[in-house]
Amino acid sequence: MVVIRLSRGGAKKRPFYTIVVSDRRSARDGRCIERIGYFNPIAAGKEVRLHVEHERAKYWISKGAQPSERVQQLLKTFEKLAAQQETVEK
Repeated sequence: MVVIRLSRGGAKKRPFYTIVVSDRRSARDGRCIERIGYFNPIAAGKEVRLHVEHERAKYWISKGAQPSERVQQLLKTFEKLAAQQETVEK
């Protein structure tokens, strides 16, 4: 089964997560099929906290990929941020 989950990177006490599509049997930080975004929980200032290639996430979900609970929350957050940016641009 294919899942969409977070893969941890970064230094000790300074996490940085990549949102990946991978096989459920592979290790958390192991082999992945595709990288579709990133999440920086300790972003400060003008650093980007969350970036998702939303079209690719939709594509994988339509093909049966199951997002983890945290990834589902991040996708909803990203949708809200994108909607806010659209209204600001208009």
